[in-house]
Parts: sequence; C-alpha cells; structure tokens
Amino acid sequence: MATTPPALAGQTALVTGGARRVGAEIVRHLHAAGATLAIHCHRSLPEAQALAAELEAQRSGSAAVFAADLRQPEAAPRLIDAVIARFGGLGLLVNNAASFYPTPWPTVTPAQWADLIGTNLQAPLFLAQAASAPLRRARGLIVNIVDIHGLRALPGYIAYSTSKAALIHLTRALARELAPEVRVNGIAPGPVLWPEAGMDEAQQQEIISRTLLQRAGSPADIAAAVVFFATAAPYVTGQILAVDGGRSVRGS
Repeated sequence: MATTPPALAGQTALVTGGARRVGAEIVRHLHAAGATLAIHCHRSLPEAQALAAELEAQRSGSAAVFAADLRQPEAAPRLIDAVIARFGGLGLLVNNAASFYPTPWPTVTPAQWADLIGTNLQAPLFLAQAASAPLRRARGLIVNIVDIHGLRALPGYIAYSTSKAALIHLTRALARELAPEVRVNGIAPGPVLWPEAGMDEAQQQEIISRTLLQRAGSPADIAAAVVFFATAAPYVTGQILAVDGGRSVRGS
C-alpha cells in the first residue's frame, strides 16, 4: 500500500537561532514533518552541529548548519545565498533568533538599542528581503517569532519590548508586500521557557498565575504552531497567534 509523504517533504526551511531552546524544537518539528532544515546559529555552533548530526542520522541530506551574525548588514543575503546554494530553494523562513535582556529606561544605551533592534527587527526584515524571490517561487511562508510583550510592554525591557512590537507590525507589513505568493504570520509565545539567567520559583508562579490555563507551556507548543502555519493554514496571512495559555486574554 502506498504511503502518504510527510506534509513538508521536498521543502527547505531556514530557522534562525535554530541550535538551542525554542529554535531547536522548531527545527525538530519541521524535520519530523518532512522538511529539509537549514539551521542558523551565531555563537552556538557546537549545539547546531550536534542537532544537524541528529537529524542527518534520521534522514541523510536533510540538515546543514549556517553560522552568521545577523546584525551585520551583509549577513542576510549571504545566508540566503548559502542556503540556496546548498539546497536549491527555500520554502519556509522562521525568524526565531532573538536577544533578550533588561534595558531599564534611565540607563538604556545606544549600543543596547542597536543590538536588540539589530537582532530582533533588522535581521527579520533583511532576511525576508533577501529570501523574497525564492519564497515567491515556492509560494512559501515566513513565520516571525514575536512576543506577547510586543503587545504589552514588559517593565524594564523597553528596547526589547519595542523591538518585538515593531516585529509584529513588520509581520503585517510584509504580509501585504509579499502577497499573494508568500504568506507571513507571527507567533507570540507566553511563558514556555524561562530565561537562561534564571528566575526564582515565586516569579515563575506569579507569571503562570496570569495565564488562563494556570500552567506554563513548552517549546513544543511554539513548534507545533509553526508546523500548523506551514501545513494547515493556506488561507492565513498577516496574523499574530498568541501561544500563551490565555495570558493575553486576561489583560492584567
């Protein structure tokens, strides 16, 4: 009996910041759906190489690593050119790479602003620009990982919150610019993974208490939403999907 091929078989997906944490889970979910993965990293090359080896062991020729500092002006076109040269096309761009750290309003510096805007907003813009031609040919998809704090500012994180708010607007603007060939959507995670710098149990519970579901999510919840946009939402573009346990509904 003939078997149905995986939903994303024959498609190449580029996931920025794909070596670790939420990015790595997105990579694994897309690979399980049949996609070939271009795994971008900046400083996490050993983790990216280990993840690619894991996927290659499952399906030969299905993963490769591309290192780049996306804050650099020339990085976006070079990265897209390298992916096309390796795999021959591109059907899905997931802008997941992000910087996150506090920038209290009285002390925020131009360097911090440039870093956060460069990673969280500038890189997705110029990657979309560089990838627009192959994505149009593939009638492809861009998914931007935004943040619920782009909808509601996080105190003490003015530069980060602003960068994510702008990325939400960029998502909608790109949906208009790239239609009808390319769909562009965003995912706004809630508490799915705690900061690497750590957070005490009381803070975690306070954040969880603000969700309707009264529990934290997981990176798999975000990855599943990416797969949904890629496989089951052909008539959806310009939308921001909050995967936050209902946190954004409470409004407090």
